[in-house]
Amino acid sequence: MVNPDHIFHIADYVIFGATIAISLGIGLYYALSGGKQRTTSEYFVGNRQMTIIPVAISLMVSFESSIMMLGTPAEVYVYGFQWLIGNVGYFIANILSIIIVVPLIHPLRITSAYEYLEMRFESRHVRTLGTLIGMLSYSCYMGIVLFGPAIALEAVTGFPQWTSIFSVALASVIYTAIGGLKAVIWTDVFQCVVMFTGFFAVLIKGTMRIGGVGKTWEIAIDKGRLNLFNFDTDPTIRHTFWNLFVGSIIRGFGLVFNQSSIQRISSTPTIRDARKVLMLVAPGFFLSLTLAGIEGIIAYAYYDVIGCDPLKSKQITNPNQIVPYMVMDIFQGFKGMPGLFMASLFSASLSTLSSGLSSLSALFWTDLVKPHTKPMSEFKATVISKLSVVAFGGLAVFVAFMIALVGGTLVQIAGSILSAFGGPLTGLFMLGAFCPWANAKGAIGGTVLSMGITFFLCIGQMTTKGSIKNTKLPSAPIDQCPAANVASMIMNVTSSYLNTTSDYENVTSTSFMPPDTTAFVASGYPEPLQKARRGEEEVPHPFL
Repeated sequence: MVNPDHIFHIADYVIFGATIAISLGIGLYYALSGGKQRTTSEYFVGNRQMTIIPVAISLMVSFESSIMMLGTPAEVYVYGFQWLIGNVGYFIANILSIIIVVPLIHPLRITSAYEYLEMRFESRHVRTLGTLIGMLSYSCYMGIVLFGPAIALEAVTGFPQWTSIFSVALASVIYTAIGGLKAVIWTDVFQCVVMFTGFFAVLIKGTMRIGGVGKTWEIAIDKGRLNLFNFDTDPTIRHTFWNLFVGSIIRGFGLVFNQSSIQRISSTPTIRDARKVLMLVAPGFFLSLTLAGIEGIIAYAYYDVIGCDPLKSKQITNPNQIVPYMVMDIFQGFKGMPGLFMASLFSASLSTLSSGLSSLSALFWTDLVKPHTKPMSEFKATVISKLSVVAFGGLAVFVAFMIALVGGTLVQIAGSILSAFGGPLTGLFMLGAFCPWANAKGAIGGTVLSMGITFFLCIGQMTTKGSIKNTKLPSAPIDQCPAANVASMIMNVTSSYLNTTSDYENVTSTSFMPPDTTAFVASGYPEPLQKARRGEEEVPHPFL
C-alpha cells in the first residue's frame, strides 16, 4: 500500500515528462541532421569522428543504470559499505584497459567486438559463439535495468510496474532507432546532468535531515556499516575482500570488452583519443559508484534517526525501494524534487537501455545478418538495423517481467545472472589476448565448459537454501514507526477483546444471568464497550 504522503504533484510530472521529451528531441534532431543515419558507419560508430568528452560521458553512464542508483544504495543499506572494495576493483580494471584493450582493439577499426575473435582465432564459429553469449548477456542486463525504475515508481506513487517498463522501453527504442549512436551519446550527456543533479540533491538534503555529515558517519560507524575488510577465504560467504576485489577486476575487464565499450572506443579518430576516453571514465565511474554507496549510508542513518526502518516495518517489501521511499520522505513539501529524482533514475535507465539497444543492433547486423546475405544498399542495412532495435526493445521488456520474479537487491540479481554470461565471455577475450598458443577448438571448448559451470553455480546459489552464508547487518529501529504503533494498538485491542469474550463465555456457561459490570471493568474493557455490552448505546466497529 502506498503511503498517502508519498504523492506526485504537477511539478513532479512536468520535470519527469520534460526529461523524456528532451531525450526524444535529441534523437529526432540526429535523425534529421548530418547524414540522417543513412549509413551503417554513421548509425553504429558516428562515422568514427566522435569527440572525447561526450564519448567518455556516454561510456560512463552506459553502466550507471538503475542498478547503480537503486541497487548499490540497497546493497549498502542491507549489507554495509563493503561494496566499495568491488568499486576499487573496477577502477583498477579500467586503468589496465587503457594499456591493454585500447591498443588491441582501436587499430582494427571494427564495429562488432566479436570481429576481434574471428581475426584472432581465424574461426567464424568462435565469433558466432561470442556474439550469441554477448547478446544474451546484454538482453538480461537491459531487463534488469528496466525492472529497477518500475519497482521504484510503484513504491512511491503506486504507478503500475508494467506501465513504467513499457514507458522507458518505448522512449529508448524511439530515439535509439531514429538517431543512432550520435543520439545515444548526446542523450547520455543530457541524462548524465539530470542524473547527477538528482544524486546530489538526495545526498545534500538527506545529510541535512540527519543532522550533518559528522552525525551521518558516526551512526554508520556505531552500527557497523563501514565493514570494508573481510579477509575470510570461505567461498560460501556472500561477500569478502577476495571475491569483491578480484572478482570486480575480472568483471571490469568484461565491461571494457563489452560491445558498448568497443563501439565507443572505435568511434574516436585516434588511439590517443580512445585512451583519453578511458582515462576520464575510470575516475568518473569510481566516483559515481562511491556516491551511490554513500546514498545507502545516508538512507540507513536517516531511518535510524527517526526510528523507523521501512523495510523491517513492511512499509516497503523490496530493498531496492529504499532510496525512492526516502526521497518521498525527505522532500515532503518540496514540489518538483521527487520528480527530479525520478527523472534522474529514469535517465540512468534510458542511457543504459539505449546503449544496449544500439549495441545489440550493431551485433545483429554485423555478425548475424551481413555475413549471410547478399550485398545490399546502406539504406536497406540501416532499416534492418533500426527494426532490430524495436525487436530487442520488446525482448528487454519480456526479460524485465521475468526479473520481477527474482528476489534480492539489483546488485545481487545483476551480479548473479550476468556473471554466468560475462565470466566465460571475458575469459574468451582474455584467452585471445594473453595466450597466443590458444586455438579455436580450445576457445570454444573452454567457453562452453565455463558457461556450464557458472550456470550451475548461479542456479544452485539461487535455488539452494543456505548455499551462501548471509551477512545482513542489523536493521534500523522501528519503535517510532506509525505503522508499527497502529499494529501494536490493534493487537492489544484484539487481545483484550478475545480475553473478555472468553470471560463472558465462562460466566454464561455456569449461569444464564448476564455478567456483572465489574467483570467488564476488571477484564480491561474501555467504558464505551462496557455500555455497548449492556445495550445502553451502539459503538461502531473499531476497524471500520
